[in-house]
Amino acid sequence: MKAKIAVATVSGKAYYLIVKELKRKNIPFLSLTPNEQIPIEVKVVITTEKERPLINHEKILVYRDGVEPEALINEALQIIQGKEYYEKIVIGVDPGEVFGLAVLADGKVIETGNCFSVKETLDKIKSALKNLENTPTTSVSVKIGDGVPECKEKLLRVLDKALPSNVVLESVSEAGTNRYRSENKHRRGLRDIVSAIRIAGRNGHAFPRRKTDESNS
Repeated sequence: MKAKIAVATVSGKAYYLIVKELKRKNIPFLSLTPNEQIPIEVKVVITTEKERPLINHEKILVYRDGVEPEALINEALQIIQGKEYYEKIVIGVDPGEVFGLAVLADGKVIETGNCFSVKETLDKIKSALKNLENTPTTSVSVKIGDGVPECKEKLLRVLDKALPSNVVLESVSEAGTNRYRSENKHRRGLRDIVSAIRIAGRNGHAFPRRKTDESNS
């Protein structure tokens, strides 16, 4: 797959932070200097404010010092996918000793991770939603696997209190989502993420939102 994102900067700090996020998301990219010719297949160029005037391209995203690059990379992904908005954002969570988490935008995985507590999982979900807040979205839902009922219930209650009322919460059956676990017994973090992706793709039972009930009363 040819890289459709180029990082064009001679700033060591900016390059490190941008590339670190691209690698974390397993997104292919090209490394260029601002004066280099940009290949025709590149759909978006990421650079710094100072170097922006040196780049001739129709889609340029600017990294600003002190700002986390995650939202910038999500915007770049949206551009290369040709999306002006997302119909559905779905966050799947496989709860347990390790919480696998996956964020899907219109069925495409844009973020994955492992968390080690309910609080860390909540923070990760809030961060993912914050990084997508400038992207028009029709619906947002969080789907929690039911494999460990006590973890699921606790997480649903915490999310109900913390997330906006328009976010749909669902409990999803985990039957079959972990069928590869015996093969991946030495890759626990990966298997939890794989389960979270499968959970995100399933229909579940809606968890009644207390915030919605309160706003209607």
